[in-house]
Amino acid sequence: MSRSDPRMLLRLSGLLAPYKARLALAGAALLVASGSVLLMGQGLRLVIDQGFMAEDSARLNQALMITLVVVVILAGASALRYYLVTWIGERLAADLRRQVFDHLLELEPAFFESSGDKDKGAGEIQSRLTADTSVLQSLFGSSLSIALRNLVMLIGAITLMLLTQPWLSALVLLAIPVTVLPILGYGRRVRRLSRYSQDRIAELGRYAGEALEGIRTLQAFTQEPISRENNRQRVEEAFTVAIARTRQRAWLTAMALLIIFTAVGLMLWQGGQAVLAGRISAGELSAFVFYAVLAAGSVAALSEVAGDVQRAAGAAERLLELLEATPRIQAPANPLSLPDPPQGEIRLSQVTFTYPSRPETPALSDLNLHIAPGERVALVGPSGAGKSTLLALLLRFHDPDRGSITLDGIDLRRLDPRRLREVIGMVAQEPRLFSGSTADNLRYGKSDATTEELRAAARDANALDFIEALPQDFDTYLGPGGIQLSGGQRQRLAIARALLKNPRILLLDEATSALDAESERLVQQALDRLMAGRTSLVVAHRLATVIAADRLLVMDQGRLVASGTHSELLQRSPLYRHLAELQFGERHIANTAPDTRKRC
Repeated sequence: MSRSDPRMLLRLSGLLAPYKARLALAGAALLVASGSVLLMGQGLRLVIDQGFMAEDSARLNQALMITLVVVVILAGASALRYYLVTWIGERLAADLRRQVFDHLLELEPAFFESSGDKDKGAGEIQSRLTADTSVLQSLFGSSLSIALRNLVMLIGAITLMLLTQPWLSALVLLAIPVTVLPILGYGRRVRRLSRYSQDRIAELGRYAGEALEGIRTLQAFTQEPISRENNRQRVEEAFTVAIARTRQRAWLTAMALLIIFTAVGLMLWQGGQAVLAGRISAGELSAFVFYAVLAAGSVAALSEVAGDVQRAAGAAERLLELLEATPRIQAPANPLSLPDPPQGEIRLSQVTFTYPSRPETPALSDLNLHIAPGERVALVGPSGAGKSTLLALLLRFHDPDRGSITLDGIDLRRLDPRRLREVIGMVAQEPRLFSGSTADNLRYGKSDATTEELRAAARDANALDFIEALPQDFDTYLGPGGIQLSGGQRQRLAIARALLKNPRILLLDEATSALDAESERLVQQALDRLMAGRTSLVVAHRLATVIAADRLLVMDQGRLVASGTHSELLQRSPLYRHLAELQFGERHIANTAPDTRKRC
């Protein structure tokens, strides 16, 4: 990050365009505040020369009043500048967070599931949305303002020094680099240690969060002593780096103060000699020292801001990488429309698909399939057979490498993905619920659903009883991921959500595999209502839940190896018979199909 090009920040300048008026006002306030600081040097000269040295109380009072007016102007302009630049920084961060999040919602799920790329995980992207935008907020809302103010004051201080005493100015201009070079050297070292310290703190937080999220597993395997030791090591590493950073910061502070005040002392000595010789007045010397200290302080501040700019450039690069990510799944320029209402006919022709992370092993190979409108089809087979991949392709989370998938005769790539997904309902093995109330989660299926519609969907999903038992029924806050609910309750809410959507096509991915017997019975009843009259594809490992399907498709290693009813497959599919025997037992299979052994 430290090597990032600061010009990367210029690419964010477009975000500031809507706020030109505030930028101009902030710039004006900055110039007034900086000018006021510079005028205070002249006020100091008047107070000393025309007040103290001339022993004229009237002139002293007048000079002090002028200085007081300048201070009031400085205070007002500084307050206005601080408010405006802070507002601009916060607004920029808010706009950037919104733009990045909006763009992320357009990217396909595979973008966030790249197992081989640690920079594309959901946790890493969340860090960019929060930490990196905060870095940019700090830069635009504070550091750049400080840099501009100190640049103006540096130019003004050098100009006024030259006008006041050119020969002393030469000494100062030679002293400034001597002052700044050690500061820059130590400053880079401090920044490196600061970044490393932040990395250690981040690792400490990551480990603690992981341990607390998995506290049940951790305690079940009695790993508390090992976790304590691992955490202790990370805490000590963070402490050691923090102390090293503090030590360097202390040396930096001491070096800067020593050099600056040594230079000021030399200037005072030279200037004092000039005052005694009558070449300059005491007020001119005081003003000159004021400007010299102001110039040195401005250079030091600018060197500090340089590190912030480098850090912010890295943050900008990471955020722009997200903004520039191109969705692989996009709507065509002229999308076609589905029939109204859709029929739900699905056809796959020679479909082959391979995950980028596993290029040597196709997830689906030359798959041909036709599903009639309203047909209830079950997908069975061993793990890794391609069943869930098929559902993902139907939702167009991926496009096939070869072949085509059509819905009602239209290739999915000719449809707007949003329109396609509007007619498909999905119930997963572990349904995702979101922070919010019961009603909020149900309305993912239909955002404008009335209370009556919510109750009807919950009733059909066998969820109304437990919802009404909640403290505020439909208004009960469920917590992150619906943590307050059991697995069966979450599953029934997901079914109710799908019922509200009223999809023409229904995809069920192991919707009952993780439930106890009673929850499975209630969920299965709800699923039967949900599938009625809809084209349904059901992925299931438990054959008992799908033997009543219109057709069972047996998949293995990405290929369709058999198709038929439960009885037909027992007779002609060795793989299906093997799966059935594992689940039902050989005696049950023999009683179900007494002539099967002769035919297999």
